[in-house]
Amino acid sequence: MKIRAGFTIAYECPQETVMILALNIHPSRRADLLTEQVLTFDPPVDARGYLDGFGNACTRIIAPAGMTTISTEFEIYDDGLPEPLPVHAVQHEIKDLPDDILVYLLGSRYCDTDRLADFAWKTFAHVTPGWPRVQAILDFVHGHITFDYQKANAMRSAHDGFLEKTGVCRDFAHLAITLCRCMNIPARYCTGYLGDIGVPKDPNPMDFSAWFEVYLGGNWHQVDARHNTPRIGRILMATGRDATDVALSTAFGPALLKQFDIVTDEIATEESVTA
Repeated sequence: MKIRAGFTIAYECPQETVMILALNIHPSRRADLLTEQVLTFDPPVDARGYLDGFGNACTRIIAPAGMTTISTEFEIYDDGLPEPLPVHAVQHEIKDLPDDILVYLLGSRYCDTDRLADFAWKTFAHVTPGWPRVQAILDFVHGHITFDYQKANAMRSAHDGFLEKTGVCRDFAHLAITLCRCMNIPARYCTGYLGDIGVPKDPNPMDFSAWFEVYLGGNWHQVDARHNTPRIGRILMATGRDATDVALSTAFGPALLKQFDIVTDEIATEESVTA
């Protein structure tokens, strides 16, 4: 299966502003590209790419005063299958975890484990460790939070989402990540493209999506508390401790978002067109 994806995003800055962008696809998906994926800037700017501490492909720019438009469009291969569920993956003892995984057990800016640890242990300690415990957490978060674009709040932490019971995909991810970490399951935040492939079309405008990964059985596995069902066609952009580490843009000064258009569509094959 082929997917066409991309975006056009514009920022207005009153003065020259340094920005860090996490708008490239993740290096782990570059081998699946069928066309180049490059960022285009209007007006042109000096851009320098680098890998951050989490292995994400980031870009440094100095946006000029005025409007700066950033865009990309590319085609990528996908196997077209729903992501597998690691139903037999085991939970590691903390002493057996690799050193670089330990950070994903700790609290972070939006994943306030200290405020949810008691609830997590009271609620999930009786569930079999490993995938059954992860699924129980997914089921809880999926039923606890009501999705509402109008209730998006960039300051909302996992505990806030737990209390308010509303939010967007990042709030589902933050709460589920936090509960997993409380139960000694390493979990990390993910952001990327997720089109309406194999599911009814969402009437809301296309947006980037947030999900997360759990470390079980020696591997990272994609899971999604908002949808709580395997999906087709995720395109990973970045991973980190929480949304702070994978912000689409970090501006070191005022930068007003003026345009935000995302595209993620399956490319119809000749067979599907004639069927």
